[in-house]
Amino acid sequence: MRIFYSEVFKDHKPEGYHPENPKRLELTIEGLKERGLWINVEQPPMAGINDILKVHSNEYVKKIQALSESGFSFVDPDTYVSPHTWEAALTAFGASMQVAKLALKKKDVYLALVRPPGHHAGKKGRALGAPTLGFCIFNNAAGAALMLKEKAGKVVIIDFDVHHGNGTQDIFWDEEDIVHIDLHESGIYPGSGDIYEIGGKGAEGSKINLPMPHYSKDDDYIFVWQEIVLPILEDIGPRAIVVSAGFDAFKGDGLATMELSERFYHFAGASLSRFSLALILEGGYSVGLRKGLPAFIEGYLEGEPELEKISPKYGTIKVVEEVREIQSEWWGI
Repeated sequence: MRIFYSEVFKDHKPEGYHPENPKRLELTIEGLKERGLWINVEQPPMAGINDILKVHSNEYVKKIQALSESGFSFVDPDTYVSPHTWEAALTAFGASMQVAKLALKKKDVYLALVRPPGHHAGKKGRALGAPTLGFCIFNNAAGAALMLKEKAGKVVIIDFDVHHGNGTQDIFWDEEDIVHIDLHESGIYPGSGDIYEIGGKGAEGSKINLPMPHYSKDDDYIFVWQEIVLPILEDIGPRAIVVSAGFDAFKGDGLATMELSERFYHFAGASLSRFSLALILEGGYSVGLRKGLPAFIEGYLEGEPELEKISPKYGTIKVVEEVREIQSEWWGI
């Protein structure tokens, strides 16, 4: 494992209380140290403006730069920009491109331990009718995916943050070679991620949305992972996978109703252990960061999991049946 981290990520900070704050990284590092996983830590490179412009519009990028240079302000009711946000966001994007580049060279897990997060940021900022940017500035996972696409052809992004990655879907809606699999809590912010959102004309089937019922537990997520996610990966056989890794579906993390534990994250990491991973931090605000991320990495390092006997809820089974009916035209599920 290699970790790309910079203290500049803590310099993106609010003036008062905000759930997306530097303490998030302190909690994460604390959790990694507790498991002996705070190893091979490297300073990431900073992305250039031209890298960002491959993902976002010039108008949006210039707006963020100007706001950051002018001091502290809010882009929208959820999302702030501080004097060091510009530098932090460029470095987060650079770290994400770097882990993707390395994931192609050698099979391993490469962690971009970054903030500000990115998966709600679309081409022009707010995406798919979302009311805000949801704490995000530049779409780090999109930068990683484009790096992989240049080298590897078909790209897979898996996003298990509790909120739908609407920005990522917006950016790659018409890209048939970028497959975006997104597990998220149904009916919460940002309001997108319906099972019928399958991609634009010519890219149908490249967007797989898995809206999970409220109060889903480990068995529910494991069931969906085994029935939908792993068969699609089997069909594609990607050289590397971009993982938008949010840990806010962990029970008690604070911003959702999901009730996941280390068990699911360990299982997910282990199930991806035959692939090279570009792992990019998204959400997670308390216990999810401290326990979920280390569990995922431990699972990856330990290897393939044994199949477990699970008891998913009826609502979860229904989601799988509906997604299978829609997506079986393109995938062996």
